[in-house]
Amino acid sequence: MTRIHSFAPIADEHAKILILGSMPGQASLTAGQYYAHKQNAFWRIMAELLAFDPAIPYAGKVQALRSAHIALWDVLHSCRRNGSLDSMIEVETQIANDFAVFFHAHHNITHVYFNGTKAETCFKRLVAPKIESDIFHYCRLPSTSPANASIPFVRKLEAWRAILRPLHAGAAQNPDCVNASTAGYCLR
Repeated sequence: MTRIHSFAPIADEHAKILILGSMPGQASLTAGQYYAHKQNAFWRIMAELLAFDPAIPYAGKVQALRSAHIALWDVLHSCRRNGSLDSMIEVETQIANDFAVFFHAHHNITHVYFNGTKAETCFKRLVAPKIESDIFHYCRLPSTSPANASIPFVRKLEAWRAILRPLHAGAAQNPDCVNASTAGYCLR
């Protein structure tokens, strides 16, 4: 099994929030684009939240994130995985991205949202102990992956609305999320 690598982050110096996945799936790796699997709900959710056409080219989707001050990355820099499922990522092969450098370069980020449980788990284990993690607000959102089919799109969309609150509230704390020690689904 070969080692797979994640992509560079989508971010600029104005980013206020960071959305983290675990590792791109096969469709994304093949396309060289975040969330390229046709059944992944990520871009459809972002299109609803940021009011853009989900059919626009990938470059337009990336620009919509940047314009909204949203950064996108994966927790893992590399790992070994058979297939696309997060559950198939070999734990002993996981290497995290360099978040110390990333957060230093993107000092306006105050909120970190995890696209599913695996991203949160990997972050807590591999990243949080190495950075000043208590300065961020954390929230795990339901995975947009087609493997998370038990949660309907409308419920995922409603949960993902949480990412808009800190964008509209400035740097104020998002009361709907919890701190790093108890990160879980955003509170209602």
